[in-house]
Amino acid sequence: MDIEEKKSLTSSWFKELRDRFCKEFEIIDGTSFERTKWDHKYEGGGEISLMKGDIFEKLGVNISTVSGEFDNDFKSEVKGTEETPNYWASGISLVAHMHSPKIPAFHFNTRFIVTGDSWFGGGGDLTPTIKPHKEIEFFHNCMKEACDSAHPEYYERYKKACDEYFYLPHRSEARGEGGIFIDHLKTDDWKKDFDFIKEVGLSTFQAITTIVRNLKNESWSNQEKELQLVKRGRYVEFNLLWDRGTAFGIKTGGNADAILMSMPPSAKWS
Repeated sequence: MDIEEKKSLTSSWFKELRDRFCKEFEIIDGTSFERTKWDHKYEGGGEISLMKGDIFEKLGVNISTVSGEFDNDFKSEVKGTEETPNYWASGISLVAHMHSPKIPAFHFNTRFIVTGDSWFGGGGDLTPTIKPHKEIEFFHNCMKEACDSAHPEYYERYKKACDEYFYLPHRSEARGEGGIFIDHLKTDDWKKDFDFIKEVGLSTFQAITTIVRNLKNESWSNQEKELQLVKRGRYVEFNLLWDRGTAFGIKTGGNADAILMSMPPSAKWS
C-alpha cells in the first residue's frame, strides 16, 4: 500500500468517526452542532463542529487534513525532517466540557502524520472534578480493551505515557485521571496499527457516551460547580503551557479557533 492510499484511508476514517460522535452527542443532548470550515495557510484545512447544549456546556469535535512545510526553527523538533521540511497531517480531536461537575471533562484525538517518516498518535483521557470511581474504571477498561486488541503490553505502556504527559510540573499534579497517550506508533504492520487507532476511537466513543448517559441526571451543588471552575483553570494551564499539540498547531499555521477549541467556556483561579 502506497502512502497516498494510507492518507486517503486515514482521513476518511477520521471524518467517519467525527460523524458518528456528532450524531450520538446530538441524540444525548438534543442540541445540534454548528459547523465551520477553515483553510490552512498552505494546503488543506478542516472543519470545527461546536455544540453549546444543555448537557455539554462546550463540546468540540474537529477534523483536519493539512500539508505544508515546517519552519526552520520547528522542523528539528519533528521526526523525518532531516531531508525534507514537508509534512502532511490528518486527524480528529474532541474536547467535552460539561455543565455538570459530576461528569468528567473528556479529551480524545487520533492522527496520522507524514514527513520523511510516518506514524500514528493520539489517545483519550478524562478529567473529573468529583471522581466517579465506577465511571473512571469503566473508561480505563474501554482503553484497555482497545489496547489489548493490538498488543498485550500496549495498555500499561500508553497508560504510563498518559500519566507522564498530562502532568503540570509547576503544580506538581496530574491534569486528570489518565487514560492512554500514543505517540510515534509505527510497527512493521501498517494495517494493524491503523486497526488499533480505529479501535481507540470506537472504545472512546463507547466510554464517553456511556458515562455521560449514566451521570447526566445527577444533581450538583454550587460548591461543586466552583470546584469544577478551578479544575478547568488547571486544564487551561496545561494546554497553554505544556501541550505539544497546541504548539504544533500554532507553529504549522493551523486555525486558532480550532486549536484553542479545547479551552473551557469559563474557569477560575483561587
